[in-house]
Amino acid sequence: MAGLRGKALFAWVLVCVFWGSTYLAIKVGVGVLPPFLFAGLRFVAAGALLLAGALAFGDHLPRLASDWRRASTAGVLLLAGGNAFVVWAEQYTPSGVASVFVVTVALWMAFFDAVIPGGSGSLGWRVVIGLVAGFVGTALLVGANPRDILAADLRGPIALTCASASWSLGSIYAKRNPTQSSPYMTAAIQMLAGGIVVSLVGTGLGEWGRWHLTGRGTLAIGYLVIFGSIVGYSAYGYALRYAPATIVGTYAYVNPVIAVLLGWMILREPISGRMVVAIGLILAAVIWIQLAHRGRSAVAARPPATPLPTAPVTAPPEAA
Repeated sequence: MAGLRGKALFAWVLVCVFWGSTYLAIKVGVGVLPPFLFAGLRFVAAGALLLAGALAFGDHLPRLASDWRRASTAGVLLLAGGNAFVVWAEQYTPSGVASVFVVTVALWMAFFDAVIPGGSGSLGWRVVIGLVAGFVGTALLVGANPRDILAADLRGPIALTCASASWSLGSIYAKRNPTQSSPYMTAAIQMLAGGIVVSLVGTGLGEWGRWHLTGRGTLAIGYLVIFGSIVGYSAYGYALRYAPATIVGTYAYVNPVIAVLLGWMILREPISGRMVVAIGLILAAVIWIQLAHRGRSAVAARPPATPLPTAPVTAPPEAA
């Protein structure tokens, strides 16, 4: 599995485009709705719709208990531990600072992929250079500086760090523990499991008293359900199943680029020279990581130039 190709590449592009456009919807939604119910009910609705659609097109529910357990565990790590806390943290953290912490998903994912058994085993200096370059490019793109990060409300950075680590761990868990169900059925169960847990947390915190669905809240939920969850999350699960986790994780670097370009094209927001340099650095880092993985896969698959000598096969000595 050398890298992103074919349908896996197309799925990764969908993740970059649609998740890059969801930052605004999350910011709008969390401004008018309580965070955990907003995040949880979004995934419950998306999971139910995706499940119904999969069944309508001839898919079937998992027949193995292990498939239910694996999909549910991944969903809780990804959505309850990951996405929900990003939504919560945006109440206390400026979007530019938040995006710097969110892009550490690529770093966390590469780390877990290297240390958890069954992964790459090591990062390699080329991959490390690409990851660092992508992180620097993102920080340059959003204009964040150390003073802003140190001055931020600690609740936001701590929650974002935990969220990025949980999302990455959930991604690696899903990669190491595939189900026999289709990617769409697996994604539906993950969203339902994660959404139910987050909704229960919101219920326990008494958020129903602050739940007042307005037009803005409805639009935010609708956009996130269709494009952020059904399309984006399903595509993420597909790409993760058929491509290396470290490469798939680079979507986190591309998302801010998409957000900036959409702001330029739709809202006529200006793009400075610094931002152009940052976008170039990010895209170069993503390509570099892709090529680094292909190079490592080719070396690993290459047979030795000279056959190694083999010892003659002898019968084992008889026991005394």
